[in-house]
Amino acid sequence: MDRRTFVSTAAGSLLAKAFPTNAQRATKVPRIGVLHPSNSTSASQNVEAFRRGLREHGYVEGQNIVVERRFGEAKPERIAEFAAELVRLKVDVIVTTTDVAIAAVKRQTQTIPIVMVYSADPVGTGFVASLAHPGGNVTGLSTMSPELNVKRLELLKEAVPGLSRVAIMWSPDVRGNLLEYKETEEAARSLRLQLQSVEVSHADDFERAFSALTTGRAEALIVVPFPVSFLNRGQIASLAQKYRLPTLYGQREFADAGGLMAYGPNNADAWRRSATFVDKILKGAKPGELPIEQPTKFELIINVNTAKALGLTLPPSLLRRADEVIQ
Repeated sequence: MDRRTFVSTAAGSLLAKAFPTNAQRATKVPRIGVLHPSNSTSASQNVEAFRRGLREHGYVEGQNIVVERRFGEAKPERIAEFAAELVRLKVDVIVTTTDVAIAAVKRQTQTIPIVMVYSADPVGTGFVASLAHPGGNVTGLSTMSPELNVKRLELLKEAVPGLSRVAIMWSPDVRGNLLEYKETEEAARSLRLQLQSVEVSHADDFERAFSALTTGRAEALIVVPFPVSFLNRGQIASLAQKYRLPTLYGQREFADAGGLMAYGPNNADAWRRSATFVDKILKGAKPGELPIEQPTKFELIINVNTAKALGLTLPPSLLRRADEVIQ
């Protein structure tokens, strides 16, 4: 190589380092949309669990990934508004939870991948074609488990000796809740329990609902998860104590807020696990080819302070089986 060629080559190398190619400059930072149907305070643990999951896969917010958070305040119109906003932002993936929010996002896009954190019946609601082969642009996690509602009733029977009348609180606005109600109705028949249904759509309905439970002589209550109940879980727990009604919930956050017992999949762990789906999609996987995950472990949380407030003595055998006892 002569001197002129060497100088030209060296100069070209220096220029390449100083001025990266268009491909290098255009390295895209993934943008993830998170739509939580609750508010920022109520959802803080879930969002942090999702961030933890992202970090486990090498994504650090503000460095190599952007997360757009939106909170629906348990209002369907706000949830729909934010679903449309995230689609307009052209995020790479939208992570959301509950049938209300999933449906809102799915109405806005058939192309942007959607990762469900929680859906009671993704097939029955039409979100996916099947659990093994979702098809379309939706994948994620489901809480579907045939034995779940039977187990909840069995736990209440163990906690409340002589239980014969139990109620279920659910929302007619959440399609998956109808499945929960029907499964609980069938489970109640198999356990020879009378089941009372109480429907709630708004936060203002809770006082009326508990009054109706008293009139119906309910001896215990199951509250299935839906956005309005999750956002107002502290109020529900207080009303359950006021009306001296032993209550079992579907998520541990209710027991943390003063509820008697919770039995179901770990909500925060599901949010952490959803980051795995995001990672696979960002690396090229198609959401329609990623099988829906179902829970393999359920946790029992018992709040003994609430039991004392209700004048309820829980059997030692039940306390020993608890994954966590809140003192």
